[in-house]
Amino acid sequence: MTAVPTIKAFFDEPTNTIADPATKRAAIVDPVLDYDHASGKASTESADVILDEAEALGLTIDWVLETHAHADHLSGAPYIKLKTGAKVGIGEHIREVQKIFRPVFNATDVIGDGSEFDHLFKDGERFELGNIEAAVLHVPGHTPADIAYRIGDAVFVGDTLFMPDFGSATADFPGGDARSLYRSIKRLLSLPPETRLFMCHDYKAPGRDRYAWETTVAEERTNNVHVKDGVGEEEFVAMRQARDATLAAPELLMPSIQVNMRAGKLPPADENGVRYLKIPVRLSA
Repeated sequence: MTAVPTIKAFFDEPTNTIADPATKRAAIVDPVLDYDHASGKASTESADVILDEAEALGLTIDWVLETHAHADHLSGAPYIKLKTGAKVGIGEHIREVQKIFRPVFNATDVIGDGSEFDHLFKDGERFELGNIEAAVLHVPGHTPADIAYRIGDAVFVGDTLFMPDFGSATADFPGGDARSLYRSIKRLLSLPPETRLFMCHDYKAPGRDRYAWETTVAEERTNNVHVKDGVGEEEFVAMRQARDATLAAPELLMPSIQVNMRAGKLPPADENGVRYLKIPVRLSA
């Protein structure tokens, strides 16, 4: 029988806490650091809500699990680690993302070997969360480094897939690829039909007035507006590329990437002791 972990979703993107009800060992997936782009102010309010809930339930946080280097929010991983001693893990292909963006931000402190993280997961790697076995699936396409975590009967898909009425993630991130994204989605949808899927984002598709973040493989295969059963690779790739060409970059792309490729840490302080986020400027002639 497949294990059924206890999962608590905190809707921000959303952030999730997963726990083994028997041992009270837990992990937090994709925690958010609150950040106001206009003022540059950051806070740990959202992360504190998760930590308070974990404390109330008597949970021990063993892991902070990142699905990828997010381009739309700053990671709260270092704060969670500071408060709990949890290890921060991400897919080993984060090295590719670091090597893409290191020159963009002149981030000379980033070597490109992923050593900012405590653990780099390989495709197919397995680990334990209490008595529940977890497995890692490399699902590139949105970025080259995306992974999904299969924990008991649940899979945390990151940005690879959205709710059935919204479809799929973009593939225009540097190093992203629509064809790889299609194949990654098909890999996820080859899991047992009853497998629970937890989304990293929801945008309330037209006609729906509430946020949603949990679905199943069966529901996605039947109803996903971009990639349900019967949609071929060429059709998906053409749709995804055309759609991505119309979309603007995420508002927090520049601050998010340079923080998240450092495992959520801010860039090193300048000589005046202040840390700065860089915004590269390209002047068109």
